[in-house]
Parts: sequence; structure tokens; C-alpha cells
Amino acid sequence: MGRIIAIDYGRRRTGLAVTDTMQIIANGLGAVASGEVVEFLKRYVSQENVDLFIVGQPKQMNNEPSENMQYVKAFVNRLHKIIPEIPIEYFDERFTSVMAHRAVIDGGLKKKKRQDKALIDEISAVLILQGYLEKKRLTL
Repeated sequence: MGRIIAIDYGRRRTGLAVTDTMQIIANGLGAVASGEVVEFLKRYVSQENVDLFIVGQPKQMNNEPSENMQYVKAFVNRLHKIIPEIPIEYFDERFTSVMAHRAVIDGGLKKKKRQDKALIDEISAVLILQGYLEKKRLTL
């Protein structure tokens, strides 16, 4: 079984998370400059077996796509062209940034670390992946 990678795409930075090989636990993989994320993923999949990409789908409260969806779609199209052998699915990312901020506060991190936007992006990707895994388990 291969890993699953979650992607929290942003215009500047992209948070990444990955499962273990049994697809049970989501772990942070870091945050990468958005212009470099496809190359990063290309290198990663050349070294690790990856079954699926999960991309955070930005939605508004009324379930309509947010304005960032145009950038996410462009990224997904580029990713699919470069790595066509790995399927891509969307997963609702509403509230992941809020929950990531809450997690760093609840985790007792110092103020300077709480302001680290790359850490927030990485935690958001972990939350997207964990949500996907939980939904997958519930539908089995």
C-alpha cells in the first residue's frame, strides 16, 4: 500500500502532509513555496510509493467555491500533467486554518512559533488528511 499526500495549496506557501504506508496516521511533511511544490512532489514520488493526492478544496460557508479555487484548479491541472499516474481528489478544507491556529495555541507554543505561517499551513494539511482518513474509515 502506498502513502497518501494531502496538499493545502496557497498562493505563497503550500502545506503538505503524508500518511504512513498503512494509511493510518497523518504526519506533517512541511511547507513548500507554492512555485516549487510540484517539483517537490515529483522528487517525493520518485522515492516513495504514493497512491493518492488529496487537495484541500476551498469553499465558502454556503458551500460555493471560494475565490481561491481558481488557483487551486490551476495547480491541480499542472500537478496532473506532471504526475498523471497518481489520482487527485478534493477534500473540503473549511475551518482547517482556524483549527490549525487553535492547535498551536492549545499546544502551548510560544507566540513567535504560533506566528509561523508555514507551520499553520503544514498543520492544515495534516487536518485535511486526517479528515479524509476518518471519512474513508466511516464509509468502509
